[in-house]
Amino acid sequence: MLSQRQRKSFFPLAHGVPRVDDWRVLSWIVYVIRNSLQWKDAPKTYGKHKALYNRFIQ
Repeated sequence: MLSQRQRKSFFPLAHGVPRVDDWRVLSWIVYVIRNSLQWKDAPKTYGKHKALYNRFIQ
């Protein structure tokens, strides 16, 4: 398990618009891939599917 300090150094810094919690986004991406879903089929609680996809391709 990573400490809070190690997590912050793992992800890039935000520029401009505040970033969504990176660990939350990572769990969304794993959920979609693990369940063989299309991005648009991700639960709405994860936010907009386009945002998930954009973070995945970064």
